[in-house]
Amino acid sequence: MKNFFSNIKGDAFGGITAGIVALPLALAFGVSSGLGPSAGLYGAIFISFFAALFGGTSTQISGPTAPMTAVSLVVIAGIVAVNDGDVSKALPAILTVFLLAGIMQVGLGLLGLGVYIKYIPYPVVSGFMTAIGIIILVTQILPAIGYYPKEDAEFVNQFKAEAEEVILNNILKDEAREDLLVLEDFKETVNRANEVTPTLIEKESKTLAAKKASGVLGALKVFPRAIRNINWLELALALATILIIYGFKRLTKAVPSTLVALVVVSGVAYGFGLDYQTIEKIPEGLPKPNISIITGFELGAITPYIFTALTLALLGAIDSLLTSVVADNMTKTKHKPNKELVGQGIGNSIAAIFGGIPGAGATIRTVVNINAGGKTKLSGMIAGVLLLFILLALGPVASQIPAAVLAGILVTVGIGVMDYKGLRAILSLPKDLKIGPIKLSSDVIIMLLVMILASVWDLVYAVGIGLVAASLMFMKKMGDLTAEGSNVKPLLKEEAWADELGFSKKLSKGVFIKHIQGPLFFGSTSEFQQLAKQIPANASAVIIRMDRMSYIDQSGLYALEDVLTDLIKRNIEIFLIDVQKQPKYMMERIDIIPDLVSNDAIFASFQDCATRIETTEKVSD
Repeated sequence: MKNFFSNIKGDAFGGITAGIVALPLALAFGVSSGLGPSAGLYGAIFISFFAALFGGTSTQISGPTAPMTAVSLVVIAGIVAVNDGDVSKALPAILTVFLLAGIMQVGLGLLGLGVYIKYIPYPVVSGFMTAIGIIILVTQILPAIGYYPKEDAEFVNQFKAEAEEVILNNILKDEAREDLLVLEDFKETVNRANEVTPTLIEKESKTLAAKKASGVLGALKVFPRAIRNINWLELALALATILIIYGFKRLTKAVPSTLVALVVVSGVAYGFGLDYQTIEKIPEGLPKPNISIITGFELGAITPYIFTALTLALLGAIDSLLTSVVADNMTKTKHKPNKELVGQGIGNSIAAIFGGIPGAGATIRTVVNINAGGKTKLSGMIAGVLLLFILLALGPVASQIPAAVLAGILVTVGIGVMDYKGLRAILSLPKDLKIGPIKLSSDVIIMLLVMILASVWDLVYAVGIGLVAASLMFMKKMGDLTAEGSNVKPLLKEEAWADELGFSKKLSKGVFIKHIQGPLFFGSTSEFQQLAKQIPANASAVIIRMDRMSYIDQSGLYALEDVLTDLIKRNIEIFLIDVQKQPKYMMERIDIIPDLVSNDAIFASFQDCATRIETTEKVSD
């Protein structure tokens, strides 16, 4: 507790500064997610406070982030679509998925899996981050120019026929669930169909229009129409916001440029009474628990999103732990990864209960906190309390913020979140993969694959496919490296290792050596299995050097067994050199040792084996 309050002044200033930076981003991410600005603010309040309190990184500032918001958007859009476009109806299932993601994060921390997050390949992370930037940038173009598909009457009218079909289909589904869909009760179906009003059709048409224009592809499809319907005032507000954000940074970084842009542009728009579109109204008073998570819970509603919840949990873990590493480098401290995951999970779980969107450790906010003097967990908690105070004191004022201003903020976020380091490396990375006559870089392929799939298809599946592709390519590389330099040759032609140079030339004509360099696993077994076929009929012995083989998996183990069995059938003597601990244990489990190779034929060094062979040959002479 003494350490907790050891830096009150610095933590207070750091927390307040980070909270001010977080405010416009929280509102913008809430709007982007589809749940409204209050959801972003609630997420920032609870995640910041509880992730700091229970986490393992003293200076971490947490809250909604671009990657977490992008994946949340996928969840929200999918569940809302299933619920006829009714956000309030879909909310229990949405928040349950967010709650589940938080619980999964806690589980990852308790299981000690935090240390394994670092093994996710960089090309997958790079492609994902760039895709996040593309998604945010493209999807915010429409609100930045003041075009909202649901408000375009001509566009909405195109979906009225489809809307009627959807409504009637829903009536039939409801009756099927109620066991009313039988011939004698068909009058009930007719009666319900007659209750379909133009207002209901209009509402469904707007839902379909918004769905058609959602995502990167949807935004690009309606972009020509949006250009013809530009709201010049909204565009001016968005451009002014972007210019201030980038321009003010050149003057000073003492005050967050995003906050300056939010206050200045919103103040001008409101002060001059301009006719602009505001963000959704932010509820007044303290956030209240959303008990509909319990009362409206349906297992079937969230089952399709279990994998998505896990993706949210893993993404939040990666995002947070990367920020923790940045904080460690700045403060010369060491974070506790598993404890950090528990803290993030608790923060996300509580945020979900109160209707907030999920988040993670935020790099920029954490850096701001450290530079402003934050050193302990108190700084993150103060940031959360400040945001709560702003909600209670300035909620009605914040409700007057132009939607175009938040769109402008998000455009800069989209530009900033892309991984330019990875993009710049595209032309310089070595081309290690050959497809026909074309040579390509496997890392670039993985990055572009994840980026394209995540941008135009599905974030979750893109990451999964990227991880599988990266794993396959890694195993191929390891297999190639293991096979390289491991060909079987007579000792006179072999590029001998240093300790083999003094071996008797007379004896070497009948003795062959196999150098195994690297792990013997399923990616390298095919090359190893060629060993027996390469040994000529006049061979008297084979020496297999395992000095540099530290690992063998089940595939490699059985490949080794097959080769040894074949050599024994041909009456060729087998000697093993310096068998490492793990391979020896595996070989003893299936009795390769001592059934195929006795302990007498296993030597600690090549010199011991050479002496044994030379002695045996002299005795036989």
